[in-house]
Amino acid sequence: MKIMTCPINGPRPISEFITAGAVKPMPNPQTADDLTWADYVFNHDSVPGVKREWWCHTPSNTWFIAERHTRTDEIVRTYLWEAA
Repeated sequence: MKIMTCPINGPRPISEFITAGAVKPMPNPQTADDLTWADYVFNHDSVPGVKREWWCHTPSNTWFIAERHTRTDEIVRTYLWEAA
C-alpha cells in the first residue's frame, strides 16, 4: 500500500487523498485575456522531474502542497501552503 504523509495527520493511505494539479501562479482575473486564461487552464509542463502539486487529505479536508517526482511517482516532501 502506498503511503503519503499529510502535514497535519501524518502518514495515511494514498486512497485518502485527491490531487488538484500543479501549483502555478494564477493570472490576474482583471487583466488576463482569453489566450492567457486558456494557457493557464489547459497547458502544463510535461517534462519528468519533481513537481509541486496541490493535494487534499479528504477525511480532514486538509489542503497542502506535495513535491512529487513524476517519473518515479515518489513523494519527495509535503508541507502546508504559506502566503508570500
